[in-house]
Amino acid sequence: MPKAKVTRDMVVEAAFAVARAAGAEQVNARTVSEKLGCSTQPVMYHFATIEALKRAVYAKADRYHSDYLMETEDVPLSIGLNYIRFAIEEPHLFRFLFQSGFAMEGSLPEMLDSAELTPILAAMQGALGMSAAQTKRIFTTVALFTHGYASLLANNGLDYDEAAAAEQLERVWRGAVLCEKEGSI
Repeated sequence: MPKAKVTRDMVVEAAFAVARAAGAEQVNARTVSEKLGCSTQPVMYHFATIEALKRAVYAKADRYHSDYLMETEDVPLSIGLNYIRFAIEEPHLFRFLFQSGFAMEGSLPEMLDSAELTPILAAMQGALGMSAAQTKRIFTTVALFTHGYASLLANNGLDYDEAAAAEQLERVWRGAVLCEKEGSI
């Protein structure tokens, strides 16, 4: 009976599963090959280095995260709550995406201009009825608060209370929107 061929996509899926369950630091040829039920040879055939494999997994995790954020009807406020929920539900992926140094963007301004953020900003801009520049400023304010809150949760530094998180996020959101409408700091 011929052996099943292990594809590049299969390797990425298996490595994503490892990163999701145990953290990106556990992604290596051995753990991925164990997940696939094969030797390490197919893993290393498709990826010359574990760094290259982790980059592919990072890209998959980034797409997964973006899809997760957009699973909402109430775009502006719910995106922030989804970001916080992601940190609770997917702490290993959250840390990999935002605390591992794998991000392609090296700074907040680079992140704000990234193609990955475009659909999120566009959805927010449509919901707010404001200019792109105003939307970016609001997003920045809310993102800084939300990221700090989510980071504390992902690293067990805070107990999660959905009602409290929603209330605090709404206060930040309302304040940022109000400042833009009034043209104040």
